[in-house]
Amino acid sequence: MKSKIKSLQQLKKIVKLIKYQHKSIVLANGCFDLLHVGHIRYLEGGKKLGDVLVVAINDDHSIKQVKDAKRPIMPGRARAEIVAALAAVDYVVLFREKTVENVIKALRPDIQVKGTDYTRQSVPERESVKACGGKVAITGDKKEHATKDLIQRILQKNKGKI
Repeated sequence: MKSKIKSLQQLKKIVKLIKYQHKSIVLANGCFDLLHVGHIRYLEGGKKLGDVLVVAINDDHSIKQVKDAKRPIMPGRARAEIVAALAAVDYVVLFREKTVENVIKALRPDIQVKGTDYTRQSVPERESVKACGGKVAITGDKKEHATKDLIQRILQKNKGKI
């Protein structure tokens, strides 16, 4: 599965070849810190919308900016390997920035997917995707799963001790 994990520069070349073959690129992104069923449904839904699913994962530095200093639970490389092991996922790239904007500009996906905690109008990168000729789609099930909720349940069940 490690062969699915690429740098942005490597992936840019791969995507160019894929597009030359008239195949569509779907981009999903997130932290994927403690993988749960909501993540699986989101990614599988994204894969159904195109030929190749690329997953951009926030690296450790990025998660600290987006979430808090106590996160991530798992280091970026481990999260990338876990996501890469999923059948629906074709490629994985880690990104350092607070948003996925640079990945969008580099790969110019046909579709960017977000989970159901967004609407097409509320996707932060919507304008960047449109500027690259792509569109935004919402996939997955109703937002009933969250890593922070899993962490809270683990702490509550163990009274803060593990």
